[in-house]
Amino acid sequence: MTEQSDAEYGAQPAIDTSVPHSARIWNYWLGGKDNFAADRAAGDQYRATFPGVVDLARASRAFLKRSVRYLAGEAGVRQFLDIGTGLPTFDNTHEVAQRVAPDARVVYVDNDPLVLVHARALLVGTPEGRTAYIDADLHDPDGILAEAAKTLDLSAPVAIVLSGVLGHVPDTEAAHDIVKRLLDAVPSGSYLAINDGTSDDAVAEADKAAEEYAETGAVPYNNRRPAEIARFFAGLELVEPGVVSVPLWRPDPGDDVRELGAFGGVGRKL
Repeated sequence: MTEQSDAEYGAQPAIDTSVPHSARIWNYWLGGKDNFAADRAAGDQYRATFPGVVDLARASRAFLKRSVRYLAGEAGVRQFLDIGTGLPTFDNTHEVAQRVAPDARVVYVDNDPLVLVHARALLVGTPEGRTAYIDADLHDPDGILAEAAKTLDLSAPVAIVLSGVLGHVPDTEAAHDIVKRLLDAVPSGSYLAINDGTSDDAVAEADKAAEEYAETGAVPYNNRRPAEIARFFAGLELVEPGVVSVPLWRPDPGDDVRELGAFGGVGRKL
């Protein structure tokens, strides 16, 4: 079931199609159609500088699928808070989780007006479960938690999913504060799943592409060193194989397993 009624959507929000947005660029890279000329131009420019970005986007999406499947299956999680969800494509968090556990509850959070327009697609879940959408910003964890509590029971374990979004917080300590605030609000037995782009001297074009992307007027994305991503899991019990390049995290048979410039992992709150 869904949480929002049609009345809650109200008038469709204004969308500035002249400024590229990361959710729409990722939609373009993943083969979606919910993007505009500015998004495609920025995506093509990024890919010209860093040709591996499309493979990276697809590998990050595959990591999301595998990690949510693990959380709903082996870990037994029934509540998910997916922040920075982006535009609906395929194997969205609720689809993966509710395929394993039909009674799973999923709350999506994003601040792109186009994602709000498409929220109905995100909210088509199982009759047994619940899905909801929050129009909010990652920089306001308290606001997110207050709204999420209308659908999720924050006294029971929750999986917090941050897929390709923490790079939009330029200050690393501020990003850690956001993650800490989110984890502080959920009990032992909760999980954190993160994947984000990495900075590597051997792949300098990734950082160059990110610099050029920032010049388009879009919200900048900051790659971090793998060790910096691993720090987000401090104090948590890491699920094997730990924080690794996303194709190496519990790959499915037949997956293209090679190291790419995005690292991720899953950790359990003790």
